[in-house]
Amino acid sequence: MKIIITGGAGFLGQRLATALLQGQHTLSFDQLILADIHLPCSPLDDPRVSCVALDLSQPQAAEALIDAECGVLFHLAAIVSSHAESDFDLGMQVNFDATRQLLEAARRKAPAMKFIFTSSLAVFGGQLPALIDDGCAVTPQSSYGTQKAMCELLINDYARKGFVDGRVLRLPTISVRPGKPNQAASSFASGIIREPLHGEPAVCPVSPDLALWLSSPASGGAQLYPRRHVACRGVRHCAHRQPAGHQRARAADAGCAARGGRRAGQRPGAL
Repeated sequence: MKIIITGGAGFLGQRLATALLQGQHTLSFDQLILADIHLPCSPLDDPRVSCVALDLSQPQAAEALIDAECGVLFHLAAIVSSHAESDFDLGMQVNFDATRQLLEAARRKAPAMKFIFTSSLAVFGGQLPALIDDGCAVTPQSSYGTQKAMCELLINDYARKGFVDGRVLRLPTISVRPGKPNQAASSFASGIIREPLHGEPAVCPVSPDLALWLSSPASGGAQLYPRRHVACRGVRHCAHRQPAGHQRARAADAGCAARGGRRAGQRPGAL
């Protein structure tokens, strides 16, 4: 069996690949393909890994990537929130059009394939109830959230029709991510901890009382594929489970952790 990870050069893609290669998930496979816009590197020296540079926004990319041997596709590749907002066309091409092309290729070539899609809480917006359950309608208020919501609905319909075995995961914000911040609107959740630890200033652009849904890098990566395999064909409504290690925190509390419990102020001098 062949497993594909789009966005394979990214933070979560590399962690997922490592977990699969180390046997942390109960998946037996012969080949693991890491695909990204820039050529990924294999996180481990393993002959099962193939790395390809592929622009998924191009019409034939999905056809080149998927064949009848594909058993699982983890679709992590995306244009993140602020970038999708500032470049609408690119966001639509990568976040929606590429997803549809992958679904169509899977429908024709590998209809039994598990199509695992990473979505976002950005599918919700505006005034929300205190408790968001499976019956809560998606009301995105950004281009990124709209594109993710459209993909969720499309995958649900492809799964309903039996074209793919579709799974949608709405992941929390991963904190603390290493390296430089990306263009995600939530990147501050890592920056307000990471940058002060390196002696650099960080700005928190939200209210200190904002509630955040956070996950550590290890916990977030581990939830991309559960250790116990669950058959979901024909299931339309599933209960959401908050995985162990996920936390709900205030922005101010997250920032305090970087200064040994001291609360960050409104000005740099207050630190």
